[in-house]
Amino acid sequence: MKLLVVGASYRTAPVATLEQLAVPPADLTRTLDRLIAQPYVAEAVIVSTCNRVEVYAAVSGFHGGLGDVCAVLAEQAGSSPTALASHLYVHYDTAAVDHVFRVATGLDSMVVGEAQILGQLRDAYHWATGADSAGRLLHELMQQALRVGKRAHSETGIDRAGQSVVTAALELAAGHLDGDLAGRPALVVGAGAMGSLGVATLSRLGAGPLTVSNRGADRAVRLAESYGASAAPMTELADTLSTVDIVVAATASTEPVLTRAVVTTALAERDPARGPLVLLDLAVPRDVEEGVAELPGVEVIDIDRMAALLADGPAAADAAAVERIVLAEVEGFLTWLRGTDVAPTVAALRGRADDVVTAELRRLAQRRPDLSDDLRAEVARTVHRVVQRLLHQPTVKVRQLAAEPGGDQYAALLRELFDLEVPQTSPVDTVPDVLTPDLGPALPGTDAAEPTPPTGGAR
Repeated sequence: MKLLVVGASYRTAPVATLEQLAVPPADLTRTLDRLIAQPYVAEAVIVSTCNRVEVYAAVSGFHGGLGDVCAVLAEQAGSSPTALASHLYVHYDTAAVDHVFRVATGLDSMVVGEAQILGQLRDAYHWATGADSAGRLLHELMQQALRVGKRAHSETGIDRAGQSVVTAALELAAGHLDGDLAGRPALVVGAGAMGSLGVATLSRLGAGPLTVSNRGADRAVRLAESYGASAAPMTELADTLSTVDIVVAATASTEPVLTRAVVTTALAERDPARGPLVLLDLAVPRDVEEGVAELPGVEVIDIDRMAALLADGPAAADAAAVERIVLAEVEGFLTWLRGTDVAPTVAALRGRADDVVTAELRRLAQRRPDLSDDLRAEVARTVHRVVQRLLHQPTVKVRQLAAEPGGDQYAALLRELFDLEVPQTSPVDTVPDVLTPDLGPALPGTDAAEPTPPTGGAR
């Protein structure tokens, strides 16, 4: 079984495309079921955040697996694989492991080093576990990815280099409000993970008074009480907007909640002398309706703008340290993976030896019925012991060799020499230079030019 990553992120797709691809919680189980129902997909995990939508899959073949995953993503987006092709990236085998570990450490995040992605990966893994779509390979991959992410944050200063998307967005917002958010009234729309982070960050920066609005009123009240804020119903959104200077919008709504009509009404009641109304749209799909940014007196900072403005990378030393961690951890994971690949072949070899010994002992019993039970038992023990000793060193050695790059050839050689039949539920196919005809030419970032793509493929 091989690993395949297919996805789109802020690097490759505009917000509109990410909105189409986004899988809301209500659809996650259905989409996971759809993925593992495909002929080439055995396991699947979906990571759907405001900055990326990715499928991690265990597949039995590159072409078939890619076609299956792209078909499900296209169905989710209401589009076609060909239309999505220019926005998708593909990582296979070694490059897939490298990509997942880079995501977990925050190296692939819009704000490099941000730790929020770890929680999002954990949620994606738990959801796949609950949907029974993660098997042995993805269980190991996700557990190791979470461990690698924690290691990067505990052993390096990547946290200093990076920051949460909310913190970065608020720093951008402060530039429109005389450089300081202290004492500025603020509203957070949405009481989920991102909304909670928004309230906490605004509180830490001294903004206030703070108001929380959410479709579930009880949740808004609980979050507001935790930070000494107040809660306001969504039905009074325009009135609340007219009293604040900054808004963090981070709901899971499939439709914009800050519509042009709502914002226009708020602006009519708001004193323009207070400066612009700054709207931080951190949701996918977007919470701020297209066209709101054109209104006078409004500044909209969304995911697209964040990607354009946050061009500065983290401290080089911290990023380099995390890169080294990822490189070592990828090789460690591949060593484990190669070891699991040879295990069925070794088991089949030992099983073949046991069958031969059993058959020969049966013939001996037929030819020499005069042998006592004790003697037959001693002969059986001796023969089994000889076979075990003969096989011990070769099987130990082949496990060692299999853990090295290119080690899969040794298992294949054993199968050929001893004519072993090893169940292959996940045959490895050769990855060609282009995709199948119905998917068009190779996707940007596709690590598909070699049978085993190198570590650190294009992201």
